[in-house]
Amino acid sequence: MRKLQTQGVHHITLTGADRQTTIDFWEGVLGMPFVFDQPNLDNPAEGHVYFDPGDGRLITVFTNEERKGSPERTPTDPGCVHHLAFAVSQATFWQAVERLDERGISHSGAKDRGFMDSIYFKDPLGMLIELASYRFDPPGGCTHADVMIAAHRIRVARNDHHIDRIHLADAIEQLVGETQKSLSKDRTPKDPYRRP
Repeated sequence: MRKLQTQGVHHITLTGADRQTTIDFWEGVLGMPFVFDQPNLDNPAEGHVYFDPGDGRLITVFTNEERKGSPERTPTDPGCVHHLAFAVSQATFWQAVERLDERGISHSGAKDRGFMDSIYFKDPLGMLIELASYRFDPPGGCTHADVMIAAHRIRVARNDHHIDRIHLADAIEQLVGETQKSLSKDRTPKDPYRRP
């Protein structure tokens, strides 16, 4: 038995309402360029619009001019999508409250998640959207996932409740020590101030 090894998210497709509401939200609120437009090849009554969420991958939405959405919360039953999270910079994150307020969009306010900051709000069809911003940059040659694995192991070893900044900082130090070469034989912390 062998795995079907994935190598990243190719795209996510959502069921939307009409075309203009879809474009107004995904590009007009979230700033995702509208990059492709064609019929839904499996349902001629629908359109299929594509947006770039910022990493060159795709968010696609099936649209139908007869379909109207409801702003009520989408179902969160087992098997349903709970929310979609999109990465934003810290600079953008700390403008999110003001920019959502300007549009009259209800939101959760900034949430401290230890390793990241989050804010939640609903799209026009009631799907929960999260804007998430990491509080760290991974060291060269490493990914966010590498830092998260190392921080998780540190947190568990210390019996701490959740990952926080201290675990991230220690994980980054550990990963630099493991992945980046040095001429020093001893890379342990030192005190260069040699006080009497």
